[in-house]
Amino acid sequence: MVAIESGSMEPNIKTYDLVLVTEPGRLTPDSADKHGIVTYREGEASEYTSFNNPGSVIVFDEPGGVGPPVIHRPHFSVDRGENWVQTADDRYTNGRDCEDLETCPAPRDGYITKGDNNGAYDQVNGVAPVVDAEWITGIARLRIPYLGWIRLAFTGQTVLGPTVPLSTIAIVGGLWPAIGRRPEAQKPRR
Repeated sequence: MVAIESGSMEPNIKTYDLVLVTEPGRLTPDSADKHGIVTYREGEASEYTSFNNPGSVIVFDEPGGVGPPVIHRPHFSVDRGENWVQTADDRYTNGRDCEDLETCPAPRDGYITKGDNNGAYDQVNGVAPVVDAEWITGIARLRIPYLGWIRLAFTGQTVLGPTVPLSTIAIVGGLWPAIGRRPEAQKPRR
């Protein structure tokens, strides 16, 4: 399970959602590659979608990286040494050439990724290097709205504030009396 901390995947996956994931290779569609991943490009070609867009949504964690794991969509795969900017969608390269990017040519085989709500590939805006398949820890399968807030609150990664939906407060508030209630003592029979 992954609790969502940012809006990078909105509107398909929202801040404070809880996302259930499976390990790569489980529940793999026919259009997946050898790692169990369907890229955005392959999803368009095969009509495979997840979370309202083509392709898989992956969770990855760069070894030695700073911050929590990232949950984004792999747009296409690259080979080591490839000038991937030549075949990339110009809308997400911010007009940059391969020479302008640390991640190009590709330093390894892997994936070019992007949050659905982000204006550029992760490898263009510095969110992540080319994502190695070994860094992928899960594939998103199901989203449960707002339930991630509880997980983030218990780990100290969020605080109760104006961004918490009233429905979440109402659910937790409605359960609170039942959680703290003690069974009443039984009355003796007559």
